[in-house]
Order: sequence, then structure tokens, then C-alpha cells
Amino acid sequence: MRVKICGITKISQGKEIAALGANSLGFICVERSLRYITPEKIKAIAQELPEKIDKVGVFADSSVAEIISVITAGNLTAVQLHGKESPDFCARLRQAISPKIELIKALRIRTAATLQETSAYENIVDTLLLDAYHPQMLGGTGKTINWQDLKQFKPSLPWMLAGGLTPDNITDALSQLKPDGIDLSSGVERSPGDKDLTKVAQLFKQLTINN
Repeated sequence: MRVKICGITKISQGKEIAALGANSLGFICVERSLRYITPEKIKAIAQELPEKIDKVGVFADSSVAEIISVITAGNLTAVQLHGKESPDFCARLRQAISPKIELIKALRIRTAATLQETSAYENIVDTLLLDAYHPQMLGGTGKTINWQDLKQFKPSLPWMLAGGLTPDNITDALSQLKPDGIDLSSGVERSPGDKDLTKVAQLFKQLTINN
């Protein structure tokens, strides 16, 4: 299973989290976020990671030019769109970036009806990510989605589950759902951008037990 730990800000933590078993690390490229990291710092961390690790830049309503600039400066291998980006915008970005760059569209699930929005992106992006809705925050909220709403969710492309996941509830989540990957941020933190490596290790222990 793909395991993405998001909101990485420190070189040492990024290296340790990759060593513990994460195959994707997320970097917040939204300046208003408490987990924001500059492209230069992303590059510094990326250079210390194994090549096989996905380096995912997380954006929200940025322009195509801004995203391309950060991809280049930060040595990113994937882009996650976490704002109100339309299918048309995703299509334009897809055409503008290298086909080797993974394109992930995150959708904040407010109700089961929100899931219908995912179909418009299925032939455009590479991966879907479902996060919990919060009126003020784009992610890292600690809130979970109503997993019952997702039980019939079977898109035609890989999808990742996010939203309030922790080492304590991951077993419950994966007993109900079968996502292609999971994405954690606040659930393995001491404070925004400062990861708790003990919690990360606990996460992988739980995943091993349930594998």
C-alpha cells in the first residue's frame, strides 16, 4: 500500500520517515499554511531521499506557471491539487507538465454527494485523494471522513484516503475501506510541520500487523 506522510519540513524527519517505510512524502506549497515550506528547502530534503520516494508538492489554487516553477525548483515528482481546481485546470496543467509528473487531485468530502464530483477528474488526473471537509482549512484538520459514505467508492483510477487518520484508527479505517494508499499529516505530528517519529513508527507497526 502507498503510504504518504504529508507536511514534511525537516531534512532529518524526512529521511527517517522514508526509512521507516513511507513511499511518498508531501510538501506544503501553500504560503498561508502552518506547514509551508519553500521550494529551496523542498529541494534540500529531496536530495537526501532515495530516488524511489515520491516527492509530492501540495498546492491550492496556484497558477500553472507557479506550479511548474516549484516543480523545477523543488525537484518534485508529483503535484497534489488541494484547492478548487476545475477539471479544465487539471487538464491544462496535465498538458503543461512532464508526463512523468504524477497529478493528484484532492477533494474534500462534505457529504456522500460530493463523491459524484470525482468522476469529472477520472480521465484527467493520475490519482484521487479524499480528505475531510473543513470550512476554513484545506487539510491537516484532524477530522475524519464518514467512512460509511466511501464503502461503495470504486473509481477507475487509484485513490488515497486522508482525513484524520492516526496510528490508533488506521486499523478501523482499513477494515472498512480498501484504498490504494493512505495520507497522514496531523495524525503523526507534535505540532504543524513537526512530525512525531514515534507515532510514524506506530503507524507502520499497525500496517504490518494488518497486512
